[in-house]
Amino acid sequence: MDRFVFFGGKGGVGKTTMSSAYGLKCARAGLETLVVSTDPAHSTADVFDQEFSDDPRSVEGVEGLSVMEIDPDEELERHLMETKRALGDQVSAAMVNEIDRQIEMAHQTPGAYEAALFDRFIDVMRDPDPYDRIVFDTSPTGGTLRLLSLPEFLAGWVDRLLHKRKQSVKLYERAAIGNQEPRRLMDGDPIIARLQERKEGFEFAKETLQEEAAFFLVVNPDELSIRETRRAVDGLADHGLRVEGLAVNKLTPSPDDDEDGRGARYLRDRVATERDRLRELHETFEQPVIAEVETRVREVKGSLLDEVAAELDVAVSPE
Repeated sequence: MDRFVFFGGKGGVGKTTMSSAYGLKCARAGLETLVVSTDPAHSTADVFDQEFSDDPRSVEGVEGLSVMEIDPDEELERHLMETKRALGDQVSAAMVNEIDRQIEMAHQTPGAYEAALFDRFIDVMRDPDPYDRIVFDTSPTGGTLRLLSLPEFLAGWVDRLLHKRKQSVKLYERAAIGNQEPRRLMDGDPIIARLQERKEGFEFAKETLQEEAAFFLVVNPDELSIRETRRAVDGLADHGLRVEGLAVNKLTPSPDDDEDGRGARYLRDRVATERDRLRELHETFEQPVIAEVETRVREVKGSLLDEVAAELDVAVSPE
């Protein structure tokens, strides 16, 4: 299994349950494991009955398992301040307020949220030690696809910015002549250096996601969830990312044979419908079904999380 493992899917399908269960499974197998939540609606704290933060924190009572919750709003604010500081150092005092205003506007546009989150995402992948396995509990499918498509999209964008910046510096050098010698500004130009650093980060992320990451989608046995899963599989494939398997969650338990009340009849009809959906997943998706998890009567935590972990047919040993 790859070092980085992702569980994605439509909102509410049970990504946190599956990613937490798989993280627990890895830790129980002796791997030093980190579960990273990038979903704005963090629920890892509910699963483990423990508060977490942006810094990895060991799960109480589970050796080898840690959790960190990346707060997208805090990441956006940090990204905003770093950008202001970096550009503010390169312009005159008269331009600072205008630069700040433009940056504030840029960070309110679609995609800014994902871009800021992706920086933290890259940090985790660049410095994975001391963890053998890092499990990402990602945001709902649409946001996840936008997030994972950033390396390809932003690398091209940064290339264009680099070209424009270099052209600008060349023109400035030709105009700024002191003592009959051109002022050499290209080497060590801080904006070019920053853009180059961003480009390299995106390239690293793209390569890592394609070569060192495994993707699993969590799906519920209903038409809407299945349609969303098909779109997610195709969307990830468009970016060279292959889904390794499907974890089916929230299956309805069958009633006992001797039960014949209204509730039992409803459950049998519901189970029959879900079996049709389950058959569709098995027969029409290239990806294998790696788990068929029934709905529990209580929240999945503690011993129930161990039960779900045992039902996940996902390798834990490194490849």
